[in-house]
Amino acid sequence: MEAYAAVLLWVIPMFSILLVSEFLYGHFTKKQTYTFMDTIASLSSGISMVIKDALGLALILISYPFILKNIGFWKQESTLILFITAFICIDFAQYWIHRLAHKINIFWNKHMIHHSSEEFNLACALRQSISNIVAFNALFLIPAALIGIPSDIIMVLTPLHLFAQFWYHTRHIGKLGFLEYILVTPSQHRVHHAINPIYIDKNLSAIFCVWDRMFGTFQEELEEEPPVYGTLKQSNSWNPIIINYQHLWGILKDAWYSQRWEDKLKIWVMPTGWRPQDVEKMFPITPRPVNDSLKYRPFYSSQWKFIAVFHFISQVIMLFFFLTNFGSLETSFRLSFGGLLLFSIFGFTSLMDFYKWAPNYEIFRGVVGIVFFLIPYHQFLEQKYPIITFYFVIYFIMTLGIGFWSKTKELNRKLAI
Repeated sequence: MEAYAAVLLWVIPMFSILLVSEFLYGHFTKKQTYTFMDTIASLSSGISMVIKDALGLALILISYPFILKNIGFWKQESTLILFITAFICIDFAQYWIHRLAHKINIFWNKHMIHHSSEEFNLACALRQSISNIVAFNALFLIPAALIGIPSDIIMVLTPLHLFAQFWYHTRHIGKLGFLEYILVTPSQHRVHHAINPIYIDKNLSAIFCVWDRMFGTFQEELEEEPPVYGTLKQSNSWNPIIINYQHLWGILKDAWYSQRWEDKLKIWVMPTGWRPQDVEKMFPITPRPVNDSLKYRPFYSSQWKFIAVFHFISQVIMLFFFLTNFGSLETSFRLSFGGLLLFSIFGFTSLMDFYKWAPNYEIFRGVVGIVFFLIPYHQFLEQKYPIITFYFVIYFIMTLGIGFWSKTKELNRKLAI
């Protein structure tokens, strides 16, 4: 995990430069694809994912080394050809993992966060799941194990394969000629993120679009059908943790209210969106119309925007402190500090959603944060990092103040026109 944290200290600034570049390009060409809170929600989701992965919060049911040990026919030497073969195997596996996430109810929960943004830009690429806490993806790497691809090659290439999917989340790049027949391009991935009926569940490939063309899931972007982004059931929230578990909560409620035991069990493995008939009648859900103007966009005054930026910058400072000192922190402190950061992201994004309970939550969070940094167990922070500790204490005192201030306001989700 120390190596993962170290890599992120290089990757995050690189991604940030690309995000800023896309934002500035959109500003100067008057083709802006970023909106205020959607961007903060996307970046906050990325922070949540980084914390979850750095802490290793996942139960691995079956690992690639285990599969390789039991079914690998021979041992391969590391060569360029083997690295290329391994990358293709990872991409093939990702296609089927992705397809499963779109087709089966329970697996959609871990992927819905990535589609939750109603914009399409590089920031939305950072909306990655924290709900995928049970890992079995190695099953899809059986072809790699059969030909004996070493585990260390898979471990090196897997994060690179993920990072290589970042660049095509943009509306500023058109079709790319002959590359459209080989690689996943921005045009193809715009289709994938769209809720237009013709585009639903299409273009599931990660790097090589040949899998979509081979298995019947390819759809070209059509000029007469501009993509409308988001999910058919709107998230209506900026809180990445709520969004991560919205679909699961919906399945649990449907299973609870359904009268038939068969449906209570079947709902988990049925195609995405399937609901028992009796529940459908009791609690109908109207899908979002394919209309780009019907976005979740509460109105924010300059005061609220300042609060959102203040909180977000503080979360970024906490994240970089966490990653920079990851190797020197005790496991218990890593877990508690990472939990505090997730606790904070949940709090300030809930406040920006104008939930009625959010001010009380923020008051409680402020108290927890102050106590966290002042208890004797964490005195080493003040000794080693006095300036950063002082900042964190001030931040949580201000969080407490913002919580009390927001209690004086009438919180309602007034949508911007």
